Amino acid sequence: MKQKELTSRLMHIVGEEGVILNPADQETYVNDWLGKAHGRTVAVVRPRNTTEVSAVMRLCHQSHTPVVPQGGNTGMSGGATPDLSGAQVVLSLNRMKRIHDVDPVNNTLTADAGVILAEIQQAARKVGRYFPLSLGAEGSCTIGGNLATNAGGTGVLRYGNTRDLTLGLEVVLPDGRVWNGLRALRKDNTGYDLKDLFIGSEGSLGIITGVVLKLFAAPAGRITAWVGVQNLANVVALLNRLQADCGPRLSAFEMMSAPSLSLVTTQLEAHVSPLKKIYPYYALIELADTRLAGLQDMLQTGLSAAIEEGLIDDCVVAMSEAQSVSMWKLREGISLAQVKAGKAVKHDIALPISGLASFVAEADQAVLTDFPGLPIINFGHIGDGNLHYNVLLPLDVAPEDYKEKTTGLNKRIHDLVAQFNGSISAEHGVGTLRRDELRRYKSTVEMDLMIAIKRALDPNQLMNPGKLL
Repeated sequence: MKQKELTSRLMHIVGEEGVILNPADQETYVNDWLGKAHGRTVAVVRPRNTTEVSAVMRLCHQSHTPVVPQGGNTGMSGGATPDLSGAQVVLSLNRMKRIHDVDPVNNTLTADAGVILAEIQQAARKVGRYFPLSLGAEGSCTIGGNLATNAGGTGVLRYGNTRDLTLGLEVVLPDGRVWNGLRALRKDNTGYDLKDLFIGSEGSLGIITGVVLKLFAAPAGRITAWVGVQNLANVVALLNRLQADCGPRLSAFEMMSAPSLSLVTTQLEAHVSPLKKIYPYYALIELADTRLAGLQDMLQTGLSAAIEEGLIDDCVVAMSEAQSVSMWKLREGISLAQVKAGKAVKHDIALPISGLASFVAEADQAVLTDFPGLPIINFGHIGDGNLHYNVLLPLDVAPEDYKEKTTGLNKRIHDLVAQFNGSISAEHGVGTLRRDELRRYKSTVEMDLMIAIKRALDPNQLMNPGKLL
């Protein structure tokens, strides 16, 4: 099928306003927000509903046109960017923004995949409920993109990843057929749990168009604390102590190394450490509950005991919402601070919590020995074992030097991750960034199973080609 005929038929399906052909208007769809992944497209197609998505996929299936599904385009692994061939269609869900149902009795919310995450959170709040998925891009990322990458965020410790927050899906398959699995059930033993195939598949098996999400009782309040610690082993010990003392009320436990905090306070205005003294590590701790009474006493008792045991050196508890927000801005500002300061070689890794301290000690020594002089920006969701172990190169680093060091650092760090039985992709997805490394760290059996599933659902290899596999 010729390009002109293809675009004409796409316009017939979604309307002229639903197809973007002008290269200048396509810029935000063919480049990722980090400026690392770039591509070209025959057309950006923006369906309004599942029926239109289905018709677009049938057309692309018949014409053997590759499709790149896209949500908010806020990913960090190149998973939503077309290649440079100009032959792929970008299918954006940013016009599918309906929240269909919010059920405070069943504690569920049903929505289109193109709804912004922050709007999901707001819809839950309106009925006195809480949707706990929270991350830095929540004002622009879509729930469909969160599902495609099984996003984590700051609430995983208590509530789990996006997979754990999902009850049902609606998916358009590569040939245009629609699987309606929008069931708001917590028990359904009628065969394979198909939704788990599509969550985390990065658009390689089909297009998620709808979702049923779990809601929770809204917390009455939260208590936030900022803690200075001498070493990572003590950070892990503090996590274990607070989990024992506070149980499920411990909703977040984040870690920043001293260089990470220094980067934020240096690069971003109005970002100031809550503690005057510098410590090797910091923990950002938050408790939340449906009853505020006793929450602050619980946290302060736990922190006091931790000081007596020598686990922490100093701490401050936020006495207002503004102070709490200020603490969180320090943690959330790291990504922007890295962009301002240099070019980061990023490692989004997951490890058993018991191995974190040993891993970091070995990784730090490896970087110091093999890549001397490069700052290590180590931070992450310590409560679920997810580290963002980044190494910062100068802004003016030559492209060939950046590529060489990136390759060397990735191999060194990821080989060590494998030794600790960890994962090279925790919450950002594989995309094109980690695709070629999968075979090094996945067993032959795992790769064969993944490829078999891909071939069964997408025999023509049209769904997000070149990503993940």
